[in-house]
Amino acid sequence: MPIASEKGYSAPSLEGAAGIVRRLKSAGYEAWLVGGCVRDFLRGEEAVDYDIVTSASPEAMRNLFSHTAAVGIRFGVLLVIERGNTYQVATYRSPHGYREDVRRRDFTVNALLMDPETGRIVDEVGGRDDLKRRLIRAVGSPEDRFAEDPLRMLRAVRFASNLGFAIEENTWQAISDHAAEILTVSAERIADELTFLLTRGGAGYGMRLLADCSLLAQVLPEVDALRGVRQPPKHHPEGDVWTHTVTMLDLMRCPADARLAWGVLLHDVGKADTQTEDDSGIHFFGHARQGCVLGESILHRLRFSRADGETILDLIRFHMNFMNVQNMRPSRLKRFLLKTGFDLHLELHRLDCLASHGSLESYEYCRKKQAEWADELRTLPRLLSGKDLLEMGLPQGALIGKVLRIVEEAQLNGSIKTPEEAHRFVIDRWSSVPTRKDDSCFPDD
Repeated sequence: MPIASEKGYSAPSLEGAAGIVRRLKSAGYEAWLVGGCVRDFLRGEEAVDYDIVTSASPEAMRNLFSHTAAVGIRFGVLLVIERGNTYQVATYRSPHGYREDVRRRDFTVNALLMDPETGRIVDEVGGRDDLKRRLIRAVGSPEDRFAEDPLRMLRAVRFASNLGFAIEENTWQAISDHAAEILTVSAERIADELTFLLTRGGAGYGMRLLADCSLLAQVLPEVDALRGVRQPPKHHPEGDVWTHTVTMLDLMRCPADARLAWGVLLHDVGKADTQTEDDSGIHFFGHARQGCVLGESILHRLRFSRADGETILDLIRFHMNFMNVQNMRPSRLKRFLLKTGFDLHLELHRLDCLASHGSLESYEYCRKKQAEWADELRTLPRLLSGKDLLEMGLPQGALIGKVLRIVEEAQLNGSIKTPEEAHRFVIDRWSSVPTRKDDSCFPDD
């Protein structure tokens, strides 16, 4: 909630939710806390958000609260905005009251009601017992619940992974039987659930569950293809590419940056297509390049934003560069350390090492150089711009970017330090340039 934090408001809270419930009840309506906030309260965990269910219609709620937003008006769902924080308030799904409403919710542990003023818990579906058993169970018939919304199959796995719960046998069987129906759900909703699974804890466990119930083959067939892809034991004693990937997810700190989590999941996705074997062993030549091809297709299919997609693809593209950091020229290494989001690259490399051979030599080398060059990397000014080069007579086009890169390398090497030295450097190397917009005069670099 950036807006709330900027104004100094606290995050959504039990107190804020209780105030909404009180106002609804004082107007003559039933109102309860419902879902994850009640589940987390009973587990002794702080809730991330607070949902409310009520007998009031959306029109009645709009009359009661000054600030509302329609997010699912045809389903009777409004956002009530109090002190900059949002609370989802939904009209009962059944005209017969809360007892019928909870029977149409997804899982028993999410179908508990709570009166925030008295602390009374209403459990019509055995949710408290399933909390004790650490079990995700569909409310009523799993087939009926999944037919109402197939995304619930993916949500079952997500809740199991985030909470560290098992999935009840009949619920699990229904997911396995109907896995193909997940493709009727919008890509954006699938992407959101996968991101929650990957970032809120238990990501490795969750991916194993997805694979075992056949959902992975439906939503991420490129990742499912990594199962059984053998690797050289010398470098990967942990096993195949799939085992390596989910082990990295197991080791990932939580909560995780979503871009890092997706980078971990997809960093070796190109290996299934590039595996070769000869007398010298198993190889994956060009797997990072192929990983970018597959990664771009996946991220486009799941409707990722351009900015997040580019960061994730960068993580795939450059994850093998750490093999050579100790042999890089200082200028090249400095440029690598200066990459936008380098800390994500470094963390992916740390996980990559810990989930395979275990050596953190290159990781520690980068950390050492970051500390050694901290002042230089923090204060490094740009000596020339593209506009400067155009004013010096260089033609518009690819040459501008290449000259800027060479100037930056000379600066990182310490051979030029001021704009005047950079200007002279360019004049000396490119004293004569063609008038056409190409880079035929560009020296080998």
